[in-house]
Amino acid sequence: MARAGLTVDRIVVAAAELADEAGFGNVSLSALARRFGVKDASLYSHVRNLNDLRSRLALHAGGELIDRIADAVAGRAGRDALSAFAGAYRAYALEHPGRYAATQIQIDQSLIAGSPALRRTAEITYGMLRAYGLAEPDLTDAVRLLRSTFHGYCVLESTGGFGAPRDVRASWDKAVEALHIALTHWPREAGAAG
Repeated sequence: MARAGLTVDRIVVAAAELADEAGFGNVSLSALARRFGVKDASLYSHVRNLNDLRSRLALHAGGELIDRIADAVAGRAGRDALSAFAGAYRAYALEHPGRYAATQIQIDQSLIAGSPALRRTAEITYGMLRAYGLAEPDLTDAVRLLRSTFHGYCVLESTGGFGAPRDVRASWDKAVEALHIALTHWPREAGAAG
């Protein structure tokens, strides 16, 4: 395959595919070079190093995830928006395990500042939570609760961590309903608007 066709975008998309096929931890510049039929050095004119590649992959995957969530929550509010948000999050994590794993890494700070995906993630997530009447610092606390619940559940589910015979989807739905109740009756920080 000709090296002339290499671009940062093509390399990141190939890294995303490799992450889903082989696992995020197996994404390497050597593996990608083999995919493109080039020497490792050919990739260094497009990405600085493995950390740069993984950061770009994280932003790419984060953009895909928030696009899916945005489509799911469009026109919804409250419980319906939360359920749609949660469902889109879970579906992405289970369908794209390598890409999802990439979204959990610490991203190179030089790439974060100009990331429309990260801004959009904050806008959509905080927008959904404002429907519950939350303001700072409660918004940040609620985001952390949702992220840790969704992430923990998805990781446990994808690794077979739920052994009880109860349907995993039924438990997920109960968890989302419990989150809705928690958000509706949020213990407000003293002095927080809401």
